[in-house]
Amino acid sequence: MDGTSPLPVWALAPYAGPLRGIVVAWKDKGRHDLSRDLEAAAYRAGRAVAPWVRDVVGQVGGPWAGAPSRVLVVPAPSSAAARRARGAEPVRRLARAVARGLVDAGIDAVATPVLAQRGRRGRDQVGLGSRSRGARLQGVRVTRGTARQGLLRPGATCLLVDDVLTTGATLAACEQALEGAGADVLGAVVLAATPPPRRGDTPPEVHLPQMLPLPTGRVNLGTSRHGERLVGDPCGHRAIDPRQGPRAGR
Repeated sequence: MDGTSPLPVWALAPYAGPLRGIVVAWKDKGRHDLSRDLEAAAYRAGRAVAPWVRDVVGQVGGPWAGAPSRVLVVPAPSSAAARRARGAEPVRRLARAVARGLVDAGIDAVATPVLAQRGRRGRDQVGLGSRSRGARLQGVRVTRGTARQGLLRPGATCLLVDDVLTTGATLAACEQALEGAGADVLGAVVLAATPPPRRGDTPPEVHLPQMLPLPTGRVNLGTSRHGERLVGDPCGHRAIDPRQGPRAGR
């Protein structure tokens, strides 16, 4: 949308089925009790991407050579209207969880909310089409006082965090704002990504290989009628373990 190459983005699962309902309830229906499970998943995401972050930042002679060792985990900002309606910014909690995962995996990281949406009447992007989202690429700015407080310095290394990836407009706007302040953006971690449009009414499939690695304590849910082992992933999906058979489950 903004004429640049897309960022690498890690998504825990497709934004479909039960997970979509969970995220909507968590963000917009007051189900704050879901925060613990979603933040636990974000924490595991931080640990899962830590080796890649370490390798990229540590490349000798590469584009990240000389970059600060500390990684700033930056949440995508919510609109003022969304903050008032929700009473909080849920994505900030996800960013803190991702940062904890990075730290526990040996990365010097800290969650740093340095972005805001422009204007007082900015609305949330829920329900906006791709054209409307794309038109909002200029709608994210670095917060006032960020440079004065030393929160975001030129050359800072950033990892973005958001709840749902739809068209990529929000992450592109965040990247643009951070790079305009002299920072470098590694990539982004999101809870879920909207599946691409599909023909017909067949519901989207959820395949375990497309998700981040499952924790070692994943739940065994028995076997399918075809004799394949069913397991549960961090977001509560039921799926056929691809290591136990050639078929993938919904």
